[in-house]
Amino acid sequence: MNLIYGIKDKPKFAQLLLFAFQQVLAILAATITVPAMVGHGMTAAAALFGAGVGTIVYQLFTKFRSPVFLGSSFAFIGPMVAAFAGGVSMSLGYLGLILGAVFAGLVYVIIALVVKFAGVKWIDKVMPAAVIGPTVALIGLSLAGAAINDVFSYGAKITYGVSSYFVMDTRAWVSLACAMVTLFVVVLVSTYGKKMAKLIPFIIGIFAGYVVATIFTLIGENTGNEALKVIDFTLFQNLTIFKVPEFTFLEGIKGASELYPKYIATIAVAYIPVAFVVFAEHLADHKNLSSIIDSDLLKEPGLHRTLLGDGIGSMAGAFFGGCPNTTYGESVGCVAITKNASIVTITTAAVMCHHFLLWTLRCLSGFHSRLRNGRCLHHPVRLHRLLRSEDDPEGGSEPEQEPVRGRFHSDPRHRRYGYGHRQGHPDRHRLRSDPGHHRQPGGFQG
Repeated sequence: MNLIYGIKDKPKFAQLLLFAFQQVLAILAATITVPAMVGHGMTAAAALFGAGVGTIVYQLFTKFRSPVFLGSSFAFIGPMVAAFAGGVSMSLGYLGLILGAVFAGLVYVIIALVVKFAGVKWIDKVMPAAVIGPTVALIGLSLAGAAINDVFSYGAKITYGVSSYFVMDTRAWVSLACAMVTLFVVVLVSTYGKKMAKLIPFIIGIFAGYVVATIFTLIGENTGNEALKVIDFTLFQNLTIFKVPEFTFLEGIKGASELYPKYIATIAVAYIPVAFVVFAEHLADHKNLSSIIDSDLLKEPGLHRTLLGDGIGSMAGAFFGGCPNTTYGESVGCVAITKNASIVTITTAAVMCHHFLLWTLRCLSGFHSRLRNGRCLHHPVRLHRLLRSEDDPEGGSEPEQEPVRGRFHSDPRHRRYGYGHRQGHPDRHRLRSDPGHHRQPGGFQG
């Protein structure tokens, strides 16, 4: 592929910041969706910080030759839920997240050592393209329903028996219009854009979507039509911009005294098999990226280095954010569409995550979450709920109700999803079981 910026190229400083921010936008929604789906007080800011740390670790191991960003892996959502379900307290659940990432990372380390001494030819026999392709396709297709769900769930929903369906009312059509404008602008700009525009199609597409959403909202405000009020500007009120993330290790270290062998075995059984599935995704991403940059990453810097970077990066990322990381197809796609493979861009994006966005994620989340109910024009994630779960500005009526981690929640769903009932309750640190708390959003048919 004819790249505009090669691996070793360095864009001008202003352009570099813009390109790096686009990479952050490309991975942002998916990265912070994982902690939102797992729940139990996990924060988006900590997950994004962990992704930035993991990416820096990965770049160090690969000698800054592989332009890809690491983000929260959806494949580990089940094991992460199991870590909380099997723990006797919230703190032990957080410690389980770190232990699970260590187990998964060790799988990568072991495979990396085998590759180092045995080469990569045996991998083509054990995991040929016929195996890797369908595996990666299934991972992507399993998430496709979430996009449809978040576009149409802005509207009403009806239930027949055990199935539920979205109603194409005014709200749903408005949401669909905003989403399609965003999609088509990205496609058109990336295909027919000139010079700088072609390098930032995602930023332009997201901006176009928000312009359409703003127009609908202004019409709704002037006509009194609530269905057209897509953006909720009231979320700017009581918005905390400066806030250090609640890192996983800070809570997990409290559960060290509650750790027992059976729980460790449960974590190992939950995480290790999934690591082999993600290994197939790792291979596919690097083969695709190799074809984009016209350089075989499996040979230089070598598969053993990419595996070590991914494995150790996952450990480091989970230590801060709780989520094991993986190379992101969104990042690879961003490189391919923009033809910008500059490793400096990826590194700057990682630095943004754990320096710049450490303080400003909540402001950025507030910008996204101004879409009512968090129906994001960019990626399928309920950022509105993320913001409310971190800082509940409307829940001041019951100040005595606090979650285990000390943050205020008035929504009874939060207490049902594993939080302690009241601050003074003797069982406030014990998890409350709910077989439905880890249900993931489905597709068009819920």
